[in-house]
Amino acid sequence: MVAIVIPAKNEENRIAKVLDTCSFLAADIIIVVINGCIDQTKNKILGHPLLHKIKLIRYSTPLGIDIPRAIGAAYAYKIGSNVIMFLDGDMIGNIANNLNKLIYAVQNDGIDMALTNCYPYINYRHPLASTVSKYREKLNKEIGLFPNLGISTPSHGPHAISRKLLQLIPFYSLAIPPLSLAIAAQKGLYIKVVTSIDHKLLLSSERNQKHSDLIAQTIIGDCLQAINYIDNNPYSNNSRDLYLGYHPTRRFDLLEKYLHHLNLPMK
Repeated sequence: MVAIVIPAKNEENRIAKVLDTCSFLAADIIIVVINGCIDQTKNKILGHPLLHKIKLIRYSTPLGIDIPRAIGAAYAYKIGSNVIMFLDGDMIGNIANNLNKLIYAVQNDGIDMALTNCYPYINYRHPLASTVSKYREKLNKEIGLFPNLGISTPSHGPHAISRKLLQLIPFYSLAIPPLSLAIAAQKGLYIKVVTSIDHKLLLSSERNQKHSDLIAQTIIGDCLQAINYIDNNPYSNNSRDLYLGYHPTRRFDLLEKYLHHLNLPMK
């Protein structure tokens, strides 16, 4: 069974287009995690032609960044999915062919984490974005996969994972994407970049500079946590204080409660 997990927060103007893309994908179920929406996102979903394939998991309380991925993946695992692909609820680019490559790689090629290279070309980057790239590079070198992955990461861009991966890594790590990458590498799982989509072609929502800064700080902090894990260092809050970003808004308590509901372990 192939499941698509779509986190959606206030995407009333985009979610229908994202679901339209899903109509071209080899998927059995679409799991949309409503993340504290205060707009018409839910109604747009309920009115979509693919509703018969859609499972809605609705939270009126914002879950924070990446927690919806873990919740959606847990549900997909519980119902027996062997391929889980993550697609953000604001990505309206013409990327269906790329997404099918991710699904195919896990379903047919034995890949456990299929990633997207969102920076296939080297362009000028904002200084903070360059700092993020350096930490992504540092982590991928730490896990010994930089020659194959470059700076690709499950933090950025659509990606897919196998059921085997979910049997070997903790569900909570899906809410800290670089940590899930590090643990998967440590477990010897098969990780590969299988498609490239220039970041601009994802056509994600335009955000303000404050949001961009917080996302960058979140990813840097996540990479630091993953590096600490690989190095067997106790996770130190002091090492992350400068790079908290959106991390404090992640509702791990709600994730744990949902996992308990499904009779699945947090760690």
